[in-house]
Amino acid sequence: MSRSAGGGRILVVGDVMTDIIVRPEGPLVRGSDRRAAIRSRPGGSGANQAVWLGSMGTKVSFVARVGAADKPHLEAYFKGFCVDPVLVADPLLPSGMLVTIVDPDGERSFLTDRGANLALSPSDMPVWLLDDTSMVLVSGYSYFADGPRKAVHCLTEEARRRFIPLAVDAASAGFLAEVGAANFLAWTAGADLLLCNGEEAAALSGMGDLDAQMRFLGQHFPRVVVKRGALGAALGGRAGVALDLPAPAVEVVDTTGAGDAFAAAFLSAELAGRTPDACLGAGIAAGSAAVQALGGQPGRGPIRRAGTAPAARTAPTTS
Repeated sequence: MSRSAGGGRILVVGDVMTDIIVRPEGPLVRGSDRRAAIRSRPGGSGANQAVWLGSMGTKVSFVARVGAADKPHLEAYFKGFCVDPVLVADPLLPSGMLVTIVDPDGERSFLTDRGANLALSPSDMPVWLLDDTSMVLVSGYSYFADGPRKAVHCLTEEARRRFIPLAVDAASAGFLAEVGAANFLAWTAGADLLLCNGEEAAALSGMGDLDAQMRFLGQHFPRVVVKRGALGAALGGRAGVALDLPAPAVEVVDTTGAGDAFAAAFLSAELAGRTPDACLGAGIAAGSAAVQALGGQPGRGPIRRAGTAPAARTAPTTS
């Protein structure tokens, strides 16, 4: 990935959500009760990525739209993780909310109300921040609705004019199926790097074989990273799989945000000038840490800097 003359900042654009995490004791019973542990956590793919980046010591700014009443405490929250928040207050719509139902094996399903995120507009985009930006990272959720998509295009077109690399996280196999793979590939044309999980790679390519997925997606993106859950992660492009690293299993508590942690660690390691295998290993190690805790964001404790975790600590990265 080419480098700009920016100051090492990653500019993240994406959703802010409140995650309501539900862990039922067993299968849901239609029309009746089921005991469950229910917790509220900050979330949203873009917000998760920004917080993980800040926790890893990477200079990061985060752009999003939130309910006006939530802006002050959300700004304070992000600053607590060394994230520079660029939050736009929406006077009408509430902040987004997501209900996550976590199965006993750690897999999760979502119910999403994106709220103020859907009102993100071109005028919300902090083009001035590009003066100090080395990479733009956009959550795929920002492409799934007209308003946010126009806002993202406004920012990314200016970034391309300045030769600032663009990374896109595919975000959701369900939404990809809904909007159509061809549309998503057209909307993200010109991006330098695609990050996706196995389901998203299959949805975008229509193929089940990893090497075939890489070859197909490599026709649209110079580099592709596929997060493969318990199988680890792979890096490649037009020529197919170039690097495939395993992920020894760990105890899975919640896979929410594992892919966001992976993306943050991978990109942090890249900005630090590490080798491709070190970057991929850093991503897998961060995903390992994420799946062992509830919620999609790190706690307030110190986070090992990207690329320094030992390979033996790797784990599933499925988000």
